[in-house]
Amino acid sequence: MYRWANSGDYDALGQVMFQAIHAEPSPYTQAQRAVWALQPPVGPDWQNRLAAQRVALAETKTGPLGFASLRADGYVDLAFILPQARGRGHFRALLNMLIQEAEAQKMPALTTHASLAAQGPFAALGFTLMHHEDVQRGGETLTRALMQRQGAGQRAMMR
Repeated sequence: MYRWANSGDYDALGQVMFQAIHAEPSPYTQAQRAVWALQPPVGPDWQNRLAAQRVALAETKTGPLGFASLRADGYVDLAFILPQARGRGHFRALLNMLIQEAEAQKMPALTTHASLAAQGPFAALGFTLMHHEDVQRGGETLTRALMQRQGAGQRAMMR
């Protein structure tokens, strides 16, 4: 089932994020993943971050399988799927919810900083690579991909 998340979901989504980051195989080392997420995010900062966005949620009766979030400026901030739920179309369904929301809000484009693991799935949904960049965290270098997807109106004008 897919729906919009609410504040009661946020702590469980922090667990999803943590498990997704630490899953194997990964293009990132254990040390890189540890500085990315040493523990699942919880608390007021996490609650406020998600409350300020539209958060699409995939779930079963037993709990969340994944989520993706969209800021009001068209930035896809977070997108994580539990390792055991990957390859079942959840990423595509969640991103399609965000894309439909962006189109309803007449956002000219969506942008994201995709992990190396998420770059391919984002590309499959029409995001193009702008460039790769390195981010320093806790003495580790993490490479990510700045990607963009033009809004429906922009894509029609480009044809």
